[in-house]
Amino acid sequence: MEGRVALRADHVLTMQSPDAEPIVDGTVVLDDGLITDLGGAAEMAGRYPGVPVTHLRGHALMPAFVNAHTHLAMTMFGGVADDRSLEDFLATVVPLESELLDHDVVATASVGAMVESHLAGVGTALDMYFFPGAVLEAAERCGFRALTGPVVLENEPPDAPGSTPEQRLEALAAWLADHPATDSWRPVVNPHSTYLVSPDHLRSAAELAARHDAVFHVHAAESAGEVATVAAMHSLHPIELLAEVGALGERTVVAHGVQLDESQIALLADSGTSVAHCPSSNLKLASGVAPVPQLLDAGVNVALGTDGSASSNDLDVLGAARLAALLHKTVGSGAPDPSRLDARTTLWMATRSGAAALGLGDTLGLLAPGAMADLVAVDLDGPHTQPIYDVHSSILYAAGRGDISQVWSAGRCVVRDGRHQLVDTDAVVSDLRLLGERTRGTL
Repeated sequence: MEGRVALRADHVLTMQSPDAEPIVDGTVVLDDGLITDLGGAAEMAGRYPGVPVTHLRGHALMPAFVNAHTHLAMTMFGGVADDRSLEDFLATVVPLESELLDHDVVATASVGAMVESHLAGVGTALDMYFFPGAVLEAAERCGFRALTGPVVLENEPPDAPGSTPEQRLEALAAWLADHPATDSWRPVVNPHSTYLVSPDHLRSAAELAARHDAVFHVHAAESAGEVATVAAMHSLHPIELLAEVGALGERTVVAHGVQLDESQIALLADSGTSVAHCPSSNLKLASGVAPVPQLLDAGVNVALGTDGSASSNDLDVLGAARLAALLHKTVGSGAPDPSRLDARTTLWMATRSGAAALGLGDTLGLLAPGAMADLVAVDLDGPHTQPIYDVHSSILYAAGRGDISQVWSAGRCVVRDGRHQLVDTDAVVSDLRLLGERTRGTL
């Protein structure tokens, strides 16, 4: 935690409302992990004389991005199962997880994922993976905000061999009690899907999530194959099954939501359920294109996710945002429309919508007094980003993760001049190479 500091930038995107105008030559004041004030640079200088100012010339300052669906430690499997369908992808990766994963491996891979995320301007991720304690250890080391919790499966997961589903639900209840929700973090209940978790256990998991103010985080309607499998098992669409067991609601995040019709969109909208749109993974696995414009029109909160690096190959939320904006202008029902998913809407999805999906919408994903001091500075002073006519458009359509120069997490500068300040990036790369060698040895 750093003392009171002021950050000055050419453009400050507050994201306080969808139509909020950027502050030109603005300053944001941080203290004790929170944003305490913001406004024009001259006004803030007069209000806070003597407070050290970091002047980010040529930069835009905005909330750090939120990754609303990922599997952080799967960074160790990036590229191992490319150019395959979802079903073939899982058939390759699941045996590797059973063979290779343990606490230390997940911790090491998670550090790599968190460093990559920070360097791409991502400050928070909703994670679904095994050994959640290892993920939290990695987050502490990296200064990263990872919302996570045990994965719920019918079959034995790598972190609970020899256990029954009932025993794992008991362990989940104990884990939730030991990791209570706070103003800046929530525990997560991670049932994998409606095809790998029984309806009874989905219902029990949803009840535990509600009891502990946890996020209920589940894959659903990702591919046509998945929908057909669930229909054959339960005579219901995945979203209909989640509704039947009481799992939809304001604390539920449905990852993907690709294969949806109007009735299922209505179920999501009426229940307040969020959808984590993962365009890179959905396209790469040929799972389809989520009906994001229809979801937004129905009032569904749509956030952005990268999925795991094994299926998307990166954890770049800004890249996912650009892809989403471009994709939905042309693909989907109705005539192509260049105004769909405009720059402001898409950056909102990458920040405020992600925070709302995690139940932290009042304090994360925006720049406002009392909000968490999770910020990113985007360097817009390059030839590919000049001139600037609309800063939202410049960030979304011209800038990239290589333009992220500074990142703050809870007021602490974790990336400065494009270098991580808490973790040796060269050591991370070496560790990931070693994990790759171990993985290749099992193929």
